[in-house]
Amino acid sequence: MAVPVRRLRAAAAAAAAAALAAGTLAAAPAAQASTASGRPGAPCTAPRIAAGWYGDNQARLQQLIDTHGACNPYRPSRAKPVAVFDWDNTVVKNDVGDATMYWLLRNSRIRQPAAGDWTTSSRHLTPAAATALAAACGPLAAPGTPLPTGTPEGTGCADEIAAVYGTAATRAGAAAFAGWDHRTTEPAYAWLPQLMQGWTAAEIRGFAAAARTENLAAPTGAKQQVGSGTATGWVRYYDQQKDLITALQKAGFDVWISSASPQPVVEVWAAGVGIGADHVIGIRNTTTRSGTLTSHLQGCGSVRDGADTMITYIDGKRCWINQEVFGVRGPAAEKVQPAARRQVFAAGDSDTDVSFLRDATALRLVVNRNKNELMCRAYDNSDGKWIVNPMFIEPKKQKTTPYPCSTTGYTDRDGTAGPVRRGDTSVIPDQRDSVY
Repeated sequence: MAVPVRRLRAAAAAAAAAALAAGTLAAAPAAQASTASGRPGAPCTAPRIAAGWYGDNQARLQQLIDTHGACNPYRPSRAKPVAVFDWDNTVVKNDVGDATMYWLLRNSRIRQPAAGDWTTSSRHLTPAAATALAAACGPLAAPGTPLPTGTPEGTGCADEIAAVYGTAATRAGAAAFAGWDHRTTEPAYAWLPQLMQGWTAAEIRGFAAAARTENLAAPTGAKQQVGSGTATGWVRYYDQQKDLITALQKAGFDVWISSASPQPVVEVWAAGVGIGADHVIGIRNTTTRSGTLTSHLQGCGSVRDGADTMITYIDGKRCWINQEVFGVRGPAAEKVQPAARRQVFAAGDSDTDVSFLRDATALRLVVNRNKNELMCRAYDNSDGKWIVNPMFIEPKKQKTTPYPCSTTGYTDRDGTAGPVRRGDTSVIPDQRDSVY
């Protein structure tokens, strides 16, 4: 005699509830889910994570999908779980902002600032840096027109811009930036989109696409000529991260990118892993009525547009994610939100990612680049939700000395170094590097 479908469903539900109570990691019964096929009662197969991960990281990521994905109808909320990835050195090897900056310099696409006054390009630029840039670049172009940084006559200008951007100092060694909040912005990162003033977002996407083509075609380890020096000339997508993003999307996750590279640049690169521009949060310029980018930046939370002090950087990433992903407005966006309004999963590689990683409620993936605060928190793993993976291409060797968690691992708002503290304010002891 046939057993009624409702009785089968009730039995399956009871079995699943028992499994969850027992702490097992199995996905929900296949007969319960219909997301994969769209037909009620059709089998649902959760996407499988491909190999290539360190230790049990593949299993932990699979557990994330099995527990929170569309094949498990017993999760607390049917809303799409959110996953957020940093971009540079998390999803790709090397930095797409750097790649674009070098392309701009090689192709003479940076404009002379208004009235030749370089302080208009960043409120944090020091007088010494403004003077050095004016001396190197001032005679080469009229205000608002492109500087010939890709030509022999513009070599000195290219070198000065590259030094300020890459080392936060002039070629003479003077500090290039001053007076910023070290938990909400990084003026050298912000300076790249600020130097894009005068172009439209579409034009910047075109420049980024050209840089992308060059950097993907260049051999691993390639260098490129920028001014009189050389710089990294290649970028690669991480196959493992591309696979993970695809699996998360197939499992019903809402996948976002949060990057401290310029918005139009990351949009171009993110398309390569199937993430649309509407799910990219990069540094965003304000624009003129005609649509050209200005040298000022959009704000978040309590920071107004044009104040240029809240980019997608450490606590700034938290604000921008809360604002753009979860719709939190005003000063509240700068605060940690209730668990139901936070990402389930986050992935990053740097201290710039610490805050939004800590906000993730289920799992946090760290790509090990030996960054002090991030590695202190990841290795301390006080709540068991952190996993660490070596870089997928050219992984770093083991750090020979412990991370200085108990003394100088944390950078405060004024730049002062101090101990890294847990949520309960206890100090994290120094940690040894064990995943490399």
